[in-house]
Amino acid sequence: MRAGAGGDGRAGAVWLRVEPERARRAAPLTRERIVAEAVDLLDLHGIDGLTMRRLAERLGVTSTALYWHVKTKDDVLDLAVDHIFGEVALPEPAAWRDDVRALAGGWRAAMLRHPWAPGLIGRPMLGPNVLARTEFLQAALARGGFAGRELAVVTRLLANYVIGAALTESTWRQHRDPRARQHLLANRDAYPTLAASGHLDEPPWDDDELFTRGLDAILAATPEPRE
Repeated sequence: MRAGAGGDGRAGAVWLRVEPERARRAAPLTRERIVAEAVDLLDLHGIDGLTMRRLAERLGVTSTALYWHVKTKDDVLDLAVDHIFGEVALPEPAAWRDDVRALAGGWRAAMLRHPWAPGLIGRPMLGPNVLARTEFLQAALARGGFAGRELAVVTRLLANYVIGAALTESTWRQHRDPRARQHLLANRDAYPTLAASGHLDEPPWDDDELFTRGLDAILAATPEPRE
């Protein structure tokens, strides 16, 4: 067994373990350094390109030293996701819809800077940065009068919209192919509306504008909570 590799290795478990005292004292290698290097590695190579061996090499340490601080790749991924949530600014509370817009916009921007992140959001989200921003979101919605089931529904609706937007945009940017539009035009009889609307063209509208308008549409369509 690798040093430090025992225990619960499930996703999210890193937030439920007590960090060993030896790991806290094992300078200059720290959890903060590990996470910063892991985020850089993920930005360069994606999730599949992150291995514990490669991470240890970039840190200039042995794998054994690394395992004193993080037990598994799942630990590293959970820490990395929480780290990038820390990039999302938390404004002073204002009107609840403005707070939702600010948080959603910052969250999307962070995921677009780190395109590997949207695919990890379904993991247990127990890190302090994630929880602080989820608390901010639900507190804003609670000020808007949402509670119970309605609060859960609107929270999920907004989260799914932001994650889906970031995932779609980042994936499209990586795999955009001009031949897609040609394929659509060659089959315009089957897809007349798509051909006429410019679907799969380079959009004439900015992605930020489309995201903001979509978010506003959701907020405008969100029913006032029931008494």
